[in-house]
This record gives sequence, structure tokens and C-alpha cells, in this order.
Amino acid sequence: MRLLSEDRPGHWLLAALLVALLLVLAFAPFVLPGTKALAVAARILIFIVLAASYDLLLGYTGIVSFAQTTFFGLGAYGVAIALSGGGGWLALILGAAAGIAVSIGLALAMALLSLRVRAIFFSMITLALARFAQVLASEWRGLTGGEDGLTFSVPRLIAPGFHPFASPILGLRISGTVIAYYFIFAVTLVSFLVLLRIVNSPFGRVLQAIRENPFRAEALGYRTIFHRALASALAAGFAALAGAMLAMQLRYTNPDTTLSFSLMIDILLMVVIGGMGTLYGAAIGATVMVLAQYYLQPGLSLLAAAARGIPLAPALFDPERWLLWLGLIFVLVVTFFPAGIVGSLRARANAAARPPIA
Repeated sequence: MRLLSEDRPGHWLLAALLVALLLVLAFAPFVLPGTKALAVAARILIFIVLAASYDLLLGYTGIVSFAQTTFFGLGAYGVAIALSGGGGWLALILGAAAGIAVSIGLALAMALLSLRVRAIFFSMITLALARFAQVLASEWRGLTGGEDGLTFSVPRLIAPGFHPFASPILGLRISGTVIAYYFIFAVTLVSFLVLLRIVNSPFGRVLQAIRENPFRAEALGYRTIFHRALASALAAGFAALAGAMLAMQLRYTNPDTTLSFSLMIDILLMVVIGGMGTLYGAAIGATVMVLAQYYLQPGLSLLAAAARGIPLAPALFDPERWLLWLGLIFVLVVTFFPAGIVGSLRARANAAARPPIA
């Protein structure tokens, strides 16, 4: 529990889901068949960090920002630019560090200049920044490759064609892809534990106080602008780290991959589905969204084939209507879990543990 910063899941079902998720992700190369499944598992890990970073802003601090993809893209482009001309681990580390540093600096500057305005105006400023970053990446072909993006090589140790062992281990042929996956797994696990430590520290308690009542927090002597700015910088740094891992895993990046507004909506949905103000919710929400994006269409194809003899059923389960079903899933989650999956499970556990009123 010290590793979890004494932040218990709070419900037996949530604890079981989190343990199952951890075990599946830890042994994904051995238990999930095919390269697609491993790529999906890696994407889940990356988006756990990204969603958790946004939850630090939205769920714990109450800041509605649409610029999280900007920092995500800066991390990805930092790695891509550093490796597009060749290079090894030093270029990868320097590129990721540069993307994280620029993201933190930009987030601090934006927060200090804009957080004094009303919440809706700050959100509009972040939306304008996100749009500007996408246009800049699309037009600055000399640096970013424009709409075509950047394709690059990664260090040999994590390249797909690298095989360190001649024979399989536990039935698995170890390759650079597997090594890269476990590198992403380790970074994600450490990042998530650090974020848990942050939100459960005195600093995290102040952020929650600011979220609930910023005027009272300021009256108690807390510098709300400073705390909000620091939370913005931390969230930007972790988002850039997630972007760097995505670029390393894909060996490619372009504006649609990391800077699109649809990606920002996905991040928001991950946090809302999982439960705002609960980092565990970011992990659950990221898993649900990524699995839906990759496996909802194939699942609908199977249902359509199985229901071929039933009137209207094949049309209803048409794979092209997967966004309709994704929207239905979101509506059902919001209806039955109004505080998100994690928030609602914790609320039910607290209600069950509360002694009855005499």
C-alpha cells in the first residue's frame, strides 16, 4: 500500500479489475497472441499516462484545458525530430527531454498568463493553442514533415528486427518490439505511482481544495495561481512523456496522430468514463476506450454474421456503425456510473460501509 501512497482502490471489484489489468499488461507478450494485441497493450499503457496527466488537471485541480494534446505532440515530435536524422539512445533521451522541457515551460507560461481569467476564457485560450500547434505542425514541413509526418529509426535494442536470443523464452521469441513494450510498461508503472504520490501529498490536497472552493483556499493562505500553474506544468510533463513513448513505439508521428482535436475528446472521455479525480479511473477509462477503438468493429462484424437471419440485425451490427455503439456505451456508463466507473464503485463501497442511521 505504500507503493500506492495509501490510496486504496476502495471496492473489491475495482481492486480485482486493477489487479487483472496489471497482470495482463505485465505478461501481455506471453499471453496475447499476435503483434496487433501487443500494439494495443502498449497503446493502453501510453494512454494511461496521458489520461492520468489530464485527470491531474481536470479531476484534481478543476482546470478545463484543451491543450493536453499539444504537450503530447511536443513529446512525440521531440523524439521524432531527434531520431529522424539517425542516432541512438542519446538522441532518444535528449529528444524526449527536450519535448518534456518545452512542454513544461509552455504550460507554465500559459498558466501564469491565463489562469487569472474566468474558467471558460482559459479553456478557449487552451483550445486556440491546441489548434495553433496542429496547424504549425502541418505547415512547418521542414521541421515536422507536415501532414506526411516523420518516419525514423529507433535504437537497435528496441527495433523490431532485433533478436537478442537465438531460442524462444517460455515459448516467446524475444524481439526489439517486446523489449520496447517492457520499457513502456516500466515507464508507465513508475509514472502512475509518481502521480499517485503527487495527488496524495499535501500538494495534492491543496489542489483538491482549490477545485472545491478556490476562494476559501486563497483565504486560508494558499497561492492558488502558483498551485494551478505547477499542476499544469506537471500534467504537461507527463503528457509529453506519453507522447515520447508513442513516437518510440510507432516509429512515426504526424499531426493527426498526436495533435488532433478528436484525440483530445478521447482523452476527455477516458477521464469521464473512468471517473474524474481518481487516477485509477484514468487507467480503467483508457483501457475501455482503447479496446473499444480497436475491437468494437471486429466484434460487431462477428455479431452481424451471427445474426444474419434476423431482420434488421445485420444492419444494426454493421461495423461502420461502431461510433454509434461507442456513443451508446458512453451513455450507459454515464447513466449507471454517474461519477465514472471508479467514482461510482467507491461511492457504493462507502455507502455500504456507512453505519445505518438509528
